[in-house]
Amino acid sequence: MLKVPHYFDSFIIMHSPTPISIPTPTPTAFAGSIPENYDRYLGPLLFEPYALDLVSRIDPRQAQTVLEIACGTGRVTRHLRSTLLPSAQLMATDINPDMIAVAKSALNDETITWATADAQALPFPDGSFDLVVCQYGLMFVPDKPKAFAEAFRVLKNGGIFLFNTWDKIRHNSFMHTGADVVAGFFADNPPVFFKTPFSMYDEQELYSLAATAGFRNAQVRLVKIDCSSSNALDIANGIVKGNPIYNEIKAGGEQNIQKMIDAVEKAISAKHGDHPVKGTLQAFVCKAEKI
Repeated sequence: MLKVPHYFDSFIIMHSPTPISIPTPTPTAFAGSIPENYDRYLGPLLFEPYALDLVSRIDPRQAQTVLEIACGTGRVTRHLRSTLLPSAQLMATDINPDMIAVAKSALNDETITWATADAQALPFPDGSFDLVVCQYGLMFVPDKPKAFAEAFRVLKNGGIFLFNTWDKIRHNSFMHTGADVVAGFFADNPPVFFKTPFSMYDEQELYSLAATAGFRNAQVRLVKIDCSSSNALDIANGIVKGNPIYNEIKAGGEQNIQKMIDAVEKAISAKHGDHPVKGTLQAFVCKAEKI
């Protein structure tokens, strides 16, 4: 099993009109209760719609050996398994063992092989897979050219690399609102973590990374989705408890958790309504071929 570096630092962050005392954040992984809250509160809203979109772009007849990078809590994995042919081999990997644990428990599927793996140093031989899939993982990798090169290396000739990345945070309404709210809680040390998930929005960068790694026929498509949640409280819980900054907030005092949740819930309901909450999501979906 590979060593787990901390490049899944923090997913999103939040704000309040009255700053509270919070220790300086340190790099952390998706661990402990965070993966479960991430999946419970953010999974259906943010990741399920794009998981369905991503898998709809696959031709199962051309995918007998499939690798998923950054599988997280298994949102894409589930749909891959139901879409691929029964004879197809599916390997799901993530850098965070606790994320994999949640995915394995939720899917309970013995036909899926799970492994902890670093996208920058995949532990597979050259030319192992027909298809490599990654949903919202590449933004967190420090050496992106290396990750693209690794995806290229483990693909067979004719293989496909299929992935997505978020557009700018201002085009993703709930996250934009929540990030602004949380930032207000940090008086002299505004958080930067929430910028990472929304840092790969340059189409030309995506084309360039693919081409430099050796991919051809790259396609980058902007996909907009209208989304909704039954209530603002679930979104607030996900933003506060479902990302790695939760541990730093908690270290500053348990009372800070509820203060942030209340503030995020209030801001989201004021801007996007409540029961239900309605908003928009926007991301780039990318497909490239190894020839």
